[in-house]
Amino acid sequence: MGDNLFEAGNYVERFNTLTGQTLPCGIIYQSSGLQKHVKKHLKEKATIMSDIPTVIQQPDYIGCNPKEPNSIELVKKITENVMVCVKLDSKNGYLYVASVYTISESKLNNRLNSGRLKKY
Repeated sequence: MGDNLFEAGNYVERFNTLTGQTLPCGIIYQSSGLQKHVKKHLKEKATIMSDIPTVIQQPDYIGCNPKEPNSIELVKKITENVMVCVKLDSKNGYLYVASVYTISESKLNNRLNSGRLKKY
């Protein structure tokens, strides 16, 4: 693992139970590059970076993107619905925050109605 990784939260067994995944429990890492990515693509939302640990520790909703194996999505309503996507680095065997962004109430409801997300 690179020097630019730091701890963002913990992956707990309940995440696997609710999503049907078999990801390893333990530390979820975040890279310093994620901050640059968010600042570049979500200029007005750069403050959501500080929400990542809260979303991981106390999600309101959890689910999986059917197109992304070995990953989960965690959502928490803070001032907006903040989604944190966690993936497994299969080559190196660790979990990391792949992305963070806000989703609209209608997107949240669509994902709940389709079963992609469920209440945590």
